[in-house]
Amino acid sequence: MHAGRYADRPMSVPDQFEPQAHRAFRIGARSFDPGTRTISLHYALDDGPSFVETITFETALDPAGPTPDLGPGFERALHHLHIAAGTSYYKTAAPDLVVVEEGGLTEVESDFHHHLYDDGLREFAVTNGLPVPRPVTIQAKGTPLDPSWLSDRLPGAGLLVPIGGGKDSMVLIEAVRHLEPLLFAVNPRPLVERLVAEAGLPLVVVRRRLEPGLADLNQRGALNGHVPITAIVSLIAVAGAFLYGYDTIALAVERSASEETRLVHGVPVNHQYSKSAPFEAALDRLVRTTVSPGITVGSALRPWSELAISRAFAGTGRYRSTFCSCNSVFRQHAAHDARWCGDCPKCRFVALMLAPFVGRSELTEILGADLFADPAQITGFAALMSDVDKPFECVGERRESAAALRLLAVIPEWADSPVVVALGPVAEQLVDDAGLAELLAPGSGPAFPAPEVVAAVSALLEGA
Repeated sequence: MHAGRYADRPMSVPDQFEPQAHRAFRIGARSFDPGTRTISLHYALDDGPSFVETITFETALDPAGPTPDLGPGFERALHHLHIAAGTSYYKTAAPDLVVVEEGGLTEVESDFHHHLYDDGLREFAVTNGLPVPRPVTIQAKGTPLDPSWLSDRLPGAGLLVPIGGGKDSMVLIEAVRHLEPLLFAVNPRPLVERLVAEAGLPLVVVRRRLEPGLADLNQRGALNGHVPITAIVSLIAVAGAFLYGYDTIALAVERSASEETRLVHGVPVNHQYSKSAPFEAALDRLVRTTVSPGITVGSALRPWSELAISRAFAGTGRYRSTFCSCNSVFRQHAAHDARWCGDCPKCRFVALMLAPFVGRSELTEILGADLFADPAQITGFAALMSDVDKPFECVGERRESAAALRLLAVIPEWADSPVVVALGPVAEQLVDDAGLAELLAPGSGPAFPAPEVVAAVSALLEGA
């Protein structure tokens, strides 16, 4: 272990969990119960606690649908999910060695998971005073599978759209509604259930239950922090393809997610690593070459900025009283009907993205407060454009925030608000008219490999 990494932590006391005492994290056995559609995932630290996580596909299978394919592709999907979900337990001690006890890894698979435990945990490392890049080695005990077992047979045919409660997924849902997508949510809260009801589309519900003892371990000194949750949800969706018979998974992730949140000693640290374009490319390669070449997974909104997506969301005229991106409502202690806290980076960023496209009174009604009228919010809005203290949150590019402020500065009902008066001149230095036009147009790069989805998204976004 690295000397001095935990020097500022208290000395050993009874019942104290000591991260430095653990030299390896072990990814153990797993099982799948077809009767309950429940995956059980086992993990352990050397000389320490063990963990069991369960993931249950709660929604019943369609009796008239395809017979579930629980062959090698499904097993390989579970293998990758098992390793990815392990980040939630690895982080308790963050040792330098991860041991996969059952099943080998090809070079593609090993590279994918190494990035997940390095890039995907860099924010966690920074907030816990650990080095980045992460000095982690993934060691698989088994023999890598021969890719010749891969089958060209599709698990089914259909479109799945994961939904999280924010505006991006609702824009995608409206774009592809005519394609009759199946919606998908892991541990949906009441707000998400209300959005699904408003959308009027079928939903697959998955319950992910973390090891019950994890919270107690955190109380006793285990390390804690952000994990690449989108990677875990995406791999759950890939496994679900074999149960529910769909072949296309369209995520609603914008191109802005690829910008690093901060540089730490020259090393990029991205809160949204598992939403970034590099991760998406790695996930696509992993699935096509080790799970099934017939499964498509990626973001259908990747060419578009948050600013363009927000313009399209405002244009739909739907979901304004229901959607929410404020993470406080997803915490266990949040009120049943909580929506916006009005004082966090997500609330500020959503306000900034929507303000140019909705009226001031309507935005105030949506959020429950006029954030731009409050001088105390200026510092928080400024951080969205900062190279130094951009918040570790799912917020867009610095220049997107600047572009929105540039727009607000010439809209009479917004121009005199304290936030716009204070930050408008800063925004003008960060983005010009050409940059604004670029942000509202689709970017270049690989298109989502489902032409009908691409066409539907383009029609809605360009029409906005």
